[in-house]
Amino acid sequence: MRRAILFGMALAGLAALAALALAGFVRLAPSDPARWHTDPSAGAAGPNSEVAEAVLPLAPDAALAALDAVALATPRTRRLAGSPEEGRITWVSRSRLMGFPDYTTAAAAAVPGGSRIVVFARARFGRDDLGVNAARTGRWIAALEGAGQGGGAPGPARP
Repeated sequence: MRRAILFGMALAGLAALAALALAGFVRLAPSDPARWHTDPSAGAAGPNSEVAEAVLPLAPDAALAALDAVALATPRTRRLAGSPEEGRITWVSRSRLMGFPDYTTAAAAAVPGGSRIVVFARARFGRDDLGVNAARTGRWIAALEGAGQGGGAPGPARP
């Protein structure tokens, strides 16, 4: 009986150690800009990704600067690569509890009357992000469209 209890405790300890190792890997795994800072037009929506776009009455660099402000106002989001002047920006947004990274890349191109902005958001880990990327891109695009049509600065996006 004592052996069974010790064995159970050892298994529980190993499981806890494995969970800590996984959490550490998720939080500390490096983000390679070469892998994630890619053309968002080549992205495809799926169970753990989302593609959204909008046409705005702003120059491409102004549209990306406005989106950058919205993105950086989102909790747990930072810029990974790019700039409005480059014409493409990639951000990393992390989940609240485990810190799972999602990568969102946006690019803007000139069209008659303004610019077309394409946003591609995808999860790094897992098979289904439970709609998190779709919700985030929807909030970002809505804030951007409101700023572009209303002429004001975009407000902060919620997590």
